[in-house]
Amino acid sequence: MRVFSQEVMNEACRQCNVISPGAATIMDNAKLSSYLETTTGIPVIHMELGSPGFAPNKIGIEAEKAALDAGVGSKYPPTDGLPVLKEASSRFVKAFLDIELAPKYHIPTTGSMLGAFGAFAAAGQCRPERSKILVLEPSFSANKQQFAILGLPWKGVEAADLRAGGFEEELRRELSGGQYAAVVYSNPNNPSWMCLSEEEVAAIARVARESDTIVIEDLAYFCMDTRGGFGVPYCEPYPPTVARYTGNYMLLLSASKIFSYAGQRIGVLCVGEELYNRTFPALAARYGGTGIFGLTITGGILDMITSGCTASTQWGLAAMMDSSCAGSLNFLEDISGYSTRAARMKEIFLRNGFSISYESDGRGPIADGFFFTLSYPGMDSATLVDELIAYGVSTVSLDKMGSSRHGVRVCSSRIEGGQFPLLEERMEAFARDHCQ
Repeated sequence: MRVFSQEVMNEACRQCNVISPGAATIMDNAKLSSYLETTTGIPVIHMELGSPGFAPNKIGIEAEKAALDAGVGSKYPPTDGLPVLKEASSRFVKAFLDIELAPKYHIPTTGSMLGAFGAFAAAGQCRPERSKILVLEPSFSANKQQFAILGLPWKGVEAADLRAGGFEEELRRELSGGQYAAVVYSNPNNPSWMCLSEEEVAAIARVARESDTIVIEDLAYFCMDTRGGFGVPYCEPYPPTVARYTGNYMLLLSASKIFSYAGQRIGVLCVGEELYNRTFPALAARYGGTGIFGLTITGGILDMITSGCTASTQWGLAAMMDSSCAGSLNFLEDISGYSTRAARMKEIFLRNGFSISYESDGRGPIADGFFFTLSYPGMDSATLVDELIAYGVSTVSLDKMGSSRHGVRVCSSRIEGGQFPLLEERMEAFARDHCQ
């Protein structure tokens, strides 16, 4: 039996300016589900929004307090970041990726989203004849909106399809025309939780080098592929990264998920030394100066948007990174509950007729983690979102994620322990009402 009637859903959509949940963005569905809870008193199980499900790390909080007490709030932070965070990020990348990258090339940003925006802007504008972005799908839907703001053309290709046809050769065929400024992907992938292997990121580096394409690697879910045994500082194994094979890259690091620090909006954009120091006449013409890639990002682009990052949050992230490098903070242990929640959620959904839309990658079955994807027989993506919210479960369509497969993205972060019986009850009702 449905939790919300069609009349209730229609009114909620009208009030929230949503055509239908299946066609809505992540944030619109979050707003819609909150409206339903507020107006009906009926709890919704939130799986649409990738917000952290744990308290922010206390090491960061205490470091921020100390920084504010020391008076950092009265001074403008440098546009390229405080040395304390640039140095900590350099150590962090060495400790957990085994990549040597000097502090100069670590740019603190007001959240990884802003880092992505700066990366896309610089990559898409540095060579006017090739501004197109290649996206390995499925992908984070907000990046497409960033392309729209910047006026950048883009094309999406399914990573799984590249893999099926011979990953390196298929990617080479796509990039060989010289039309792409950059290729972007997340690893682990949002929304599917598939991961690119060491061999695959090495192949990306080789093909990108041949075609002079910038590689943008989103590491928001840093070390969170639990199959790999990653996350011990200065010890193998290390997660796959394109930075091991080329200097023509940008890495996006985020405090939001690994340190549950989303509210403070802090991340780091790591620019490979080769790319950072490269000069582009088009950037000089647009922004002034000498057209040095890295300096254009900090002084020409990011400074005009946020004028640097909040100083205290930089001290907070630096403290968490340094504690992780020293081994006194185990960030993966702190967030291990996501895997436990995902495993339990999958078991409930699978028992009630659902399937995993993206169930494996080049290494085998995907791990249990922050995200996974679901499909249901006979339903396209939009229909499944519409039906699930009627049963009090809020998700987002894979159509919004650039996927060619039917299904929804599910986030494990916000479901609480007491909601699992409720999820079971609602999915049993869903199965009864939709039995084939």
